[in-house]
Amino acid sequence: MAMKIKQLLFLFIYGIGLFGFAQISEDNSPDELKLPFKAGEWFQFRIHYGFFNASYTTIELSRDSLNGKPVLHAKGYGTTTGLARWFFKVEDYYDTYFDEKKIIPYWFIRDIYEGGYTKNLEINFDHNQNLAHVNDLKYKKQETFKISDNAQDLISAFYYLRAFYPNNRLEPNETFSINMFFDKENYVFKMKFLEKETLHTKFGKIRCMKFRPYVQSGRVFREQESVTLWITDDGNKIPIRLQADLAIGSIKVDLEKFKNLVAPFEIQFN
Repeated sequence: MAMKIKQLLFLFIYGIGLFGFAQISEDNSPDELKLPFKAGEWFQFRIHYGFFNASYTTIELSRDSLNGKPVLHAKGYGTTTGLARWFFKVEDYYDTYFDEKKIIPYWFIRDIYEGGYTKNLEINFDHNQNLAHVNDLKYKKQETFKISDNAQDLISAFYYLRAFYPNNRLEPNETFSINMFFDKENYVFKMKFLEKETLHTKFGKIRCMKFRPYVQSGRVFREQESVTLWITDDGNKIPIRLQADLAIGSIKVDLEKFKNLVAPFEIQFN
């Protein structure tokens, strides 16, 4: 049970960072785009493992400054709850400071406690030199790594892909990829668009886009295509549900609460 809780918390943060992998249209620049988020936006997601209400994850956005420059500051927090917390205590904190026009990260913080395992990292991104300077606070070690163009951290990807998503240009089974840097490593993740679908949720019927992130099959996931993700097909582009078949059991992540959206939350009544 303990290992499953740790994996599903990571999967959720992974999922929201992957939900909209897409290529930026060359005829659009960040200045011309209307961002699908704003300072003050806040989400809470509930994660279920079988019959267990295993944990909650929140993510919020505010205005801030970094080295005298205006930035957007996103905070992510994940924790186990109830019986799951008794078996396996999790307190995960994530921060990212990113450019409010280019939507690229400058400073990423990961401070986690997972059943006695801890990690405390800071990453400073130098996009001019394509370098990531990693400060491991736990082991007092500093390293520098080469990164790919427009590399995103786990949280900034959530906002980057919402900002640059190419509306109405996706075809069924079309795949996308994005460059990310996480835990001292470069990653290229892929995702496939499946279809548009109306999803029944606690809020009502929501028009969504349905995706299939590619994951590694084996000890955690049953198959490479074991994860399904639904994103609202509106001006907010927010993940509303994620489902995954694990090697043993399954998990589901649902949007529980939200506030301060930039566009109306569209509910279908017919």
